[in-house]
Amino acid sequence: MGGHTLAWYVALLMGVALLRVAELLVSRRQQMRLLAEGGRRVAEPSYLLMVVVHAALLVGSGMEAWLLRRPFLPLLGWAMLALLGVCLIGRVWVWRSLGEQWNTQIVASVRPVVTTGPYRYVRHPNYTIVIVEMFALPLVHCAYLTAIACSALNAVVLWQRIQAEERILLAQPEYRRVMAGKPRFLPVRRRGR
Repeated sequence: MGGHTLAWYVALLMGVALLRVAELLVSRRQQMRLLAEGGRRVAEPSYLLMVVVHAALLVGSGMEAWLLRRPFLPLLGWAMLALLGVCLIGRVWVWRSLGEQWNTQIVASVRPVVTTGPYRYVRHPNYTIVIVEMFALPLVHCAYLTAIACSALNAVVLWQRIQAEERILLAQPEYRRVMAGKPRFLPVRRRGR
């Protein structure tokens, strides 16, 4: 069963890689529209590192599963696949909610703040999805070293990115008014509210 599951796992990783390439192409097109409308791209020193972490996740997961002969444990593997399915549904919800404002870089847009879809509940639903994907994708085939390493690196990158993004967003009165009181990642009530 090991070789068979490894083959479909590599196919899964390749499918995710193709999705990421498509996302970059769509992002580029949508960024151009936002910039043409008067938006501005914000310098992001950690963007390249973010791209490297995402690529390392895909390559590392496959290499670890193959070279270290990681097994496919059905209970864990199927649970992680189900979690990835939920993440994909969440991604589509984010894309549909943001529409042409969705992209992979920080762009200060002149369009109205999106408060529908998952943005009705949290400020950064896409980052929640990415956090889950970082550990779920490697664990489909027990690539736990990749899950740990990429999740740790992703935490550093996301922390820097969120700081930069919120500095821009919270400077906008409309965003601050409608989004500042919402939690960042999960729709949980804060104590005292």
